[in-house]
Amino acid sequence: MRKLASIQRIWKIEPIEGADKIELAFVLGWQCVVNKGQFKPMDLAVYFEIDSFLPIRDEFEFLRISSYRKNDILGEGFRLKTMRFRGQISQGLLLPLGQFNELDACDEIGTDVSEALGVRKWEVEEKITTGGTIIGELPIDVPHTDETRVQAEPELINDFKGLDYYISTKMDGSSHSISIDDDGFHVTGHNYEYKNDGKSSFYEFVNSLGIEAKLMDYYKANNLNIITIQGELCAPGIQKNRLKLTKPEWYVFTIRVNGNRVGLKQMQEICKTLHLSTVPIEEVGNDLPSKYPTVEALLERADGEYPKGGKKEGIVIRPVEPVYCERISASLSMKVVSNKYLIKNE
Repeated sequence: MRKLASIQRIWKIEPIEGADKIELAFVLGWQCVVNKGQFKPMDLAVYFEIDSFLPIRDEFEFLRISSYRKNDILGEGFRLKTMRFRGQISQGLLLPLGQFNELDACDEIGTDVSEALGVRKWEVEEKITTGGTIIGELPIDVPHTDETRVQAEPELINDFKGLDYYISTKMDGSSHSISIDDDGFHVTGHNYEYKNDGKSSFYEFVNSLGIEAKLMDYYKANNLNIITIQGELCAPGIQKNRLKLTKPEWYVFTIRVNGNRVGLKQMQEICKTLHLSTVPIEEVGNDLPSKYPTVEALLERADGEYPKGGKKEGIVIRPVEPVYCERISASLSMKVVSNKYLIKNE
């Protein structure tokens, strides 16, 4: 579960060349620009991740000019995104623990204080891009597709020790899924299930390729209870179309059969059978930490461009065969978002 706001220890402070009033503070695998002298190494602080949506309260009012946002889903607040100061990127927000009275009894590293401080994840309305008529929440076998960032859990790198792994391209679009269970065929966005009434652009895409019939044939032929296919919908009008596509494309990144994620080979075989595209597989290897031992090494690996020239969002790393990870209470997986992408697009 992603911790949007948590208590963390600052492990390093570094100066910023030419800056008299600000410096860099390092927490987990992130770096934040802070006021000079505000923190020292080993201090505890409240760390707010990028994509957090902070409530309207006095402690956050200094963010109003740069970060105030309002939408129909979340109301008013302050959205945190990657910023740049004096040539240095700042990823999130660090504030002194003592600034929040409700956290007086909190001093355990890693404590999730998102709910206590009213912090939510920034979301925009799906109807802006691909929506449609909402008929319910996500079905039980369609999980939210938020991947853990390696900067938030640097120790995930070591969890890949000795494992066969693969690196896929993180496509810059909107997460959409299809599934079949005892209740029939489902088409969903990131948060909701949609009706087949001609108003959902993804449902129209699914219909145009005859995907429902193909998936139902596979479901019956293999005597399945549930099958879920999740992918990234990329198209003109979605995320500024950074892949520079002329028509919609859907790139599969996860398949679940009877409630369990399948491995790379089986995912590719199912997609071949159904005539679907997977996300591009950039690399397959063994023992990830021996090749990419640090967050910095993976950030460098994440840089690149899409085939038509847009900055690549980053990469996703998974074991070739699924492995449960206690650290994130889910199948082992992590994303590395390119800093060059963040600087250009945020």
